[in-house]
Amino acid sequence: MEVDKLDRMVKGWFIGDFDPSVLKTDQFEVAYHTHSAGEHHDIHYHKKSREYNLLVRGKMIINEQEFNAGDIFILEPYEVSEPTFLTDVELVVVRAPSVKDDKYIVGANT
Repeated sequence: MEVDKLDRMVKGWFIGDFDPSVLKTDQFEVAYHTHSAGEHHDIHYHKKSREYNLLVRGKMIINEQEFNAGDIFILEPYEVSEPTFLTDVELVVVRAPSVKDDKYIVGANT
């Protein structure tokens, strides 16, 4: 059995084509994210990957739509992600494929 720790990973990402990773693959990425109520989060999008999100705990608004625990939402390539965290939240995020440098911050040189 192999054992690792989430706090050793970068920003909750633990599977994908990056280091460290418990499974290195370019097929997909998996992360466990926590955000605090009212936390600022960069408005961003991806050009090559689709993002699958499971809201495990809490309440949030993304792109003017409210989501609650148990909701799943999918962001398509080029679809901008603009979240507002209404409560503390926990998310499981899967991106496919795992593409390095495929995060574009809105307002940055994209």
